[in-house]
Amino acid sequence: MHHYIINASIQIVPIVLDRHPYQWVDDAIAIITNSGIKYEVTPFATILEGRYDEVMKVIHEVNEFLYQKGCAEWITNLQIQIRSSGDITGEEKAGKFRG
Repeated sequence: MHHYIINASIQIVPIVLDRHPYQWVDDAIAIITNSGIKYEVTPFATILEGRYDEVMKVIHEVNEFLYQKGCAEWITNLQIQIRSSGDITGEEKAGKFRG
């Protein structure tokens, strides 16, 4: 894949009863925070922005963490926007709506 900047959203939906789902989500957000990738936490998903390989690595790390730490079941909802001829940024798409 190319090396342009892409956008992605990731939403983790734990299907568990062993602990509050927000605890698993908080752990996932900590992985994203520690990755160094540009991100924004929203009420329904976390938006990621970076090079394709960087973004996909973080997505993999979140799912691998949940597996390794014993989360019994979860849904990972993803949206990924890729532009084959150059960068696609959140600022380009939503900057005019920010106050």
